[in-house]
Amino acid sequence: MRVLSLVCTLTPSPKPSSSQLLAEQVGVEFTELGAEVETVRVVDHDVRPGVGLDMGGGDAWPALREKVMAADVLVLATPIWLGHPSSVCQRVLERLDAELSETDDEGRLLTYGKVAAVAVVGNEDGAHKVSADLFQALNDVGFSLAPGAVTYWVGEAMQGTDFQDLDETPESVTGTTRTLAVNSHQLATLLRQHPYPAS
Repeated sequence: MRVLSLVCTLTPSPKPSSSQLLAEQVGVEFTELGAEVETVRVVDHDVRPGVGLDMGGGDAWPALREKVMAADVLVLATPIWLGHPSSVCQRVLERLDAELSETDDEGRLLTYGKVAAVAVVGNEDGAHKVSADLFQALNDVGFSLAPGAVTYWVGEAMQGTDFQDLDETPESVTGTTRTLAVNSHQLATLLRQHPYPAS
């Protein structure tokens, strides 16, 4: 089982990132289930705007897409910005839009059989709205979603505390993260054994 987490923070490495931290916690849960986990901070790569598989000129998306195609589970981790997923996350979704034109010999999208999940952090409300946006987009481009396919943390409104600044992760977040991993792992296992029928 392979899990790829695309971290859509606006902060380049090696600076700390709350989105990165939550993605890593998701990764720990998947690792404990025996999965192989890779985490990539998208902003460290030159992912060009567009809706093609390769936008040319050194576009980094084709290499990231190879990782997406090799994964059984894709996790998108994003901060909340002005009530929305980050612009980096939106760019990932736009690039995934190209998958609508890619099918196998039986007419199925190449993303069929892959599972998606979401991790959201912010110091304002909006995690449900952001996860709803991402769920719809990921499902539109062929990913399946397990029950409880999101984990999130949001701080008190109008405050500046970040997830990475907490002394410890709240048990409510830890439990939700575990549920995300267990259910997504189970669904991915089932889809490997029983693929969707031809379209």
